[in-house]
Amino acid sequence: MSAPLLDAHLVVDRGGFRLDVPLRVAAGEVVALLGPNGAGKTTALRALAGLLPLTAGHLTLDGVDLDRPGRRAWTPTERRPIGVVFQDYLLFPHLRAWENVAFGPRRHGADRRTARETAHAWLDRVGLAEHAHRRPRQLSGGQAQRVALARALAVAPALLLLDEPLAALDARTRLDTRAELHRHLVAHPGATLLVTHDPLDALVLADRLVVVEEGRVVQEGDGATVAARPRTDYVARLVGLNLCRGHADGHRVRITDGLTLTVADRLDGEAFVAFRPSAVALHPARPAGNVRNTWTATVAGVQRHGDYLRVALDGPIETAADVTPAAAARLALTPGQQVWAVVDAAQTHAYPAG
Repeated sequence: MSAPLLDAHLVVDRGGFRLDVPLRVAAGEVVALLGPNGAGKTTALRALAGLLPLTAGHLTLDGVDLDRPGRRAWTPTERRPIGVVFQDYLLFPHLRAWENVAFGPRRHGADRRTARETAHAWLDRVGLAEHAHRRPRQLSGGQAQRVALARALAVAPALLLLDEPLAALDARTRLDTRAELHRHLVAHPGATLLVTHDPLDALVLADRLVVVEEGRVVQEGDGATVAARPRTDYVARLVGLNLCRGHADGHRVRITDGLTLTVADRLDGEAFVAFRPSAVALHPARPAGNVRNTWTATVAGVQRHGDYLRVALDGPIETAADVTPAAAARLALTPGQQVWAVVDAAQTHAYPAG
């Protein structure tokens, strides 16, 4: 990666919670910050925007310290070269679309004519030139999101922050707006940080993923790498995989005292084993013959998942299995029912946990 435009080590103490996240984003790069509720994503965004001071660490943007407690350096929100698109857009309800977009340039010192020209130019770029004189209540969700994006980009920010920008949209609008957003992010010369809980948004829009849990980075890398080798249960669920950890000896990984899995990959030492829910077969009784990778499990829940039913299983390992409606009916799956789970070794992926 080229020299980072954003170079930060975000340390924030809030009550009993500590955020401790190193973060670097290059010019032209889009990084997605993912994590479960309470992981610290919003705290990180607020610290970057200047809404929350750092306890320690530093925040340097384009070579300038915006927040460095050790040197008592802190720049207020309105003086930071940062644009923010909030989840609920936060457009001024009494202002027309072009006035919302012109607000930023005016705050940055542009005269009224220049700010108005800038606003109309950006509304044209996001395909809303004909809606320039409408107020937020007269716009659809997708249109409001594009006005918010235009407002954030109109100040030519060195850093663009996107806080769950598609969360408030319906499925169809979300699909169209995601494609439109991707086009603008590709063209943005500054750094972009996308805060989201949606793996599809992250994989489509971001060049790199940073996953945080309990205030710390647990995994980062490009989408393909993170999806192929999850390192926590949260990441595994995010990319639709089952994950367990154990000690490997060749093609065998001891998960618990009563469960050892035979895997396709050969390795030694601490290891993760990942496999898709579709690789888990369920049986009402123990399969006949010398079947490997089988264990008893208890059905914890059943819910629709696309064309299949996703079955949550408790047992020596917590897993999910995808079965057809016909198979579910044949097994008469109900919560509390005991079944036998089987995973084909050829459909597992084992990799070092260290």
